[in-house]
Amino acid sequence: MKKIIPILLVLTIFFACNKVQKEQPKENDKKVQEIEYLIKENLEFSAFFKNKTMRVDYFHTGNSETEHFAIDKIISDGAWAGSATQLIDKLELGLYFFEIIDQETKILLYSRGFASIFGEWQLTPEADDWGTFHESIRFPWPIKPVTVVMKKRDAKNAFQTIWTRDIDPDAREVNPADIAHTEKVDVILESGPSNEKLDIVILGDGYSTKEMDKFVSDAKRLGEVLLNAEPFKTRRNDINVWAVETPAQESGVSKPHPGVFKRTPLSAHYSSFDSERYVLSYDNRTIRNVASAVPYEFMVILVNEKTYGGGGIYNLYTTVAVDNKFSDYIMIHEMGHHMAGLADEYYSSSISYEAPSIEVEPWETNITALLDKDNLKWKDLVEESTPIPTPWNKEEFDKHGYEIQKERTELRAAKVDESVVEDLFMRELNKQDEFYAQEQYRDKVGAFEGAGYNQYGMYRPQLDCIMFTRHTTFCKVCQRSINDVIDQYTK
Repeated sequence: MKKIIPILLVLTIFFACNKVQKEQPKENDKKVQEIEYLIKENLEFSAFFKNKTMRVDYFHTGNSETEHFAIDKIISDGAWAGSATQLIDKLELGLYFFEIIDQETKILLYSRGFASIFGEWQLTPEADDWGTFHESIRFPWPIKPVTVVMKKRDAKNAFQTIWTRDIDPDAREVNPADIAHTEKVDVILESGPSNEKLDIVILGDGYSTKEMDKFVSDAKRLGEVLLNAEPFKTRRNDINVWAVETPAQESGVSKPHPGVFKRTPLSAHYSSFDSERYVLSYDNRTIRNVASAVPYEFMVILVNEKTYGGGGIYNLYTTVAVDNKFSDYIMIHEMGHHMAGLADEYYSSSISYEAPSIEVEPWETNITALLDKDNLKWKDLVEESTPIPTPWNKEEFDKHGYEIQKERTELRAAKVDESVVEDLFMRELNKQDEFYAQEQYRDKVGAFEGAGYNQYGMYRPQLDCIMFTRHTTFCKVCQRSINDVIDQYTK
């Protein structure tokens, strides 16, 4: 059981910390660090926070070269559903990272890594012009004034501060009132108190009023798909799943490439960043308001469509086209992105090119540039007899992948029925099984070249994984990464 220090001891440590910081800093650095460590590891939640969630909404503006932040609203997002002990993010995943620091003692009270739509958009051609996205960070409601510190990875993948903002929870611009929710909530899985469990909320977009039964059925079906995939299956008792109904005027969502446009409650749409299959919504405020009807850490938005599509952004949300033949795969794969910041392990093989100059090890836990093969990220899972890098019949595999990609492009251009594209994916999957059956190291953890959109110079941990193909199993490294995230919300 985690040790909790009483409130009097917390106050004593506060006074000691203040006293130490007023003395010679060089002589007392070690003592300050020890005090900070004691508080971070053993702080009593109620000494620093109320049982509420503070949501800071802000505008993230910029282009490919720069970015700026401006506060929109600071509001209540309901009761605090997260852990009262796992407050400091030790995983440090994501492109961005925010910290909540007590203004009086300068002690770190809370932190989380995340990614954002802006962060992805900034790397696209669209970012040649300026753009603005609405975003949110959520954390326990502080009792006293705090400082928000926003960080971003630099060229060496180290976090650097890019923005700070002081927040006084008693200030006039801070709104502690809760939303009076009218949405209907459906319980998909309830395993226990939210502050002891990992909570997932499922929203729906493009479901008409008459299709609410279908939404609930889809939420239950895809919720079970996720919960039957490891490591979720083993950790089922650590997870709650809720669904919130948001009926639309008509069925379906916008698909700009074929010229289909609709107005839906959550504004989900295909064609994000000019990618026909990439489903996102830029209406963050509405999504957050609806999601706050239930406790949640992670979010799924089901889109009532058959066209293949989805998306997943770390600590933002997952989107899934529910009626596609590969919706099970989309659900699991995109949750890998959303929950654990897992990288895509597939790569484009439409053209042949030289190995890129990769000088920095990626932060994602499931890919590596193999710059130091003696200290591989997943070294402890590699058997001594497995060579690093690990050989596999990559040339033949890539040749087949190129042919599939070429055919897929032609089918999309011809606007064929979605079932034709699904059949193509099934042929691809069956052929991949034939390739894998011949591989010596097919079930081993190693370092297989080809990952993270790089045909050469980047490596993945196992020959196959749902982050690489449309099979629905996470490799051992990805499973461990997801378990680490679940631990962060349940212990």
